Amino acid sequence: MTKKKRKGFLTAFSIIFILIFALGILSHFLPEAQFDGETIINGSGVVGASLSDILLSPILGFENAIDVCIFVLILGGFLAIVNKTQSLETGIQVLVKKLKGKELVLIPILMFIFSVGGTTYGMLEETVGFYALLSATMVMAGMDTVVASAIVLLGAGSGVLGSTINPFAVGAAVSALPEGIVVNQAIIIGLGVVLWLTTYLICTLFVVQYAKKVIKKKGSTILSLRERKNMELEYGEHANKDVKDVKLSGKQKITLVLFALTFVVMIIGFIPWGEFEITFFDSFTGWLTGSSLGNWYFYEAALWFLVMSVIIGFINRTGEKQFVDTFIDGADDMVGVILIIAIARGASVLMQQTYLDNFIIYNAAEFLKNVPVYFFAPFNYLLHVVLSVLVPSSSGLATLSAPIVGPVANQLGYSVEGTIMGIVAANGLVNLITPTCGAIMGGLALAKVEYPTWVRFAFKIVLTVALVNIAIITIAMMIL
Repeated sequence: MTKKKRKGFLTAFSIIFILIFALGILSHFLPEAQFDGETIINGSGVVGASLSDILLSPILGFENAIDVCIFVLILGGFLAIVNKTQSLETGIQVLVKKLKGKELVLIPILMFIFSVGGTTYGMLEETVGFYALLSATMVMAGMDTVVASAIVLLGAGSGVLGSTINPFAVGAAVSALPEGIVVNQAIIIGLGVVLWLTTYLICTLFVVQYAKKVIKKKGSTILSLRERKNMELEYGEHANKDVKDVKLSGKQKITLVLFALTFVVMIIGFIPWGEFEITFFDSFTGWLTGSSLGNWYFYEAALWFLVMSVIIGFINRTGEKQFVDTFIDGADDMVGVILIIAIARGASVLMQQTYLDNFIIYNAAEFLKNVPVYFFAPFNYLLHVVLSVLVPSSSGLATLSAPIVGPVANQLGYSVEGTIMGIVAANGLVNLITPTCGAIMGGLALAKVEYPTWVRFAFKIVLTVALVNIAIITIAMMIL
């Protein structure tokens, strides 16, 4: 029986634009905001979005996401320089050869590594470069790019959902609480560990089961025929090569070491060591990037990748013209990814302009004042699931919500720690699937996985994780 070809759905661009227009229209059906001078009266209403506000929000998304866009642009050039040496391709072939018959072991290992980055410093946008690398690896190992996307997104996402010491999630939420509200960091870390590990296990089991099916029967892939064709064009060229005698040259080995070192240093640079009173890295790289390791953000990371591109090109004796042409071609390949990341930020921009985010959180907090603890925890979680679609930034949501919901929980005698982790976990859950998260849309674009396909794959996983999260947080708040 011939398998029916699935019709294409809306692109990521169309989905985001529809959401932005829907938010703009919604702003005209809610109460009008009241102002005390130039200051809005919290929760009083919203400012109706004009047509220009709606149309400009994706453009302003570029301004809002310019640091990430520059990083991704230079990352594309870096990857192109490395690919030119064929080091990654050969290294992947060697790895697949050594793991012949045991390729599935890569999934739990890699997902756990990504999850550690997520729980410690909120690794998410920094993972974009790994989608292409793991797509090539998984396709060559007999799987598909959905598996590659899941390893990166669900791996890092499970850690972010169960943030323990992540300063951009729990750190931002705790610091945003009003004076006089004291939290127990040990409880936050303990609850974060439980959420992190349970989510990691759920995600890993789903991904391994799916990967097994794809290895056993290629037709069981969730990818549409169009996506499979794109996957083959991008990553399938070397999947059927004979790897019996494949070997890495000396230069290729050095290139791979430098490639790995580039990402390791980037990760070390992003972790805020000062938050943990670790000063060892203070003297490193400040002379190069202007900021020491631990104080990096995307501009410093972009400079680091540019420097390493030049070093790798020099070691492989890449001529000046060839280097420039290759780097530009790699950056050009990232333009679509950058457009998605920037436009996705447009939804958050419009939310802030209309005060829709402020209106939702204040009125929801009023509702939460009247519910018992066994309803407070799930409603708090679900509230922040909705808010996270509109405000995907973990630090942005924490800064917006914690000063309002935290005092409500404290006043009612409920656990503030459980309330904070409800905010963090809900935001982490949504960032496994929301189209307003630029890192998701950009990564999927690199992996040649369309957003509707990802939703079909991830829906059961996200639903399972949500139910387990709610149960854990509710039980914790009833005990604490």
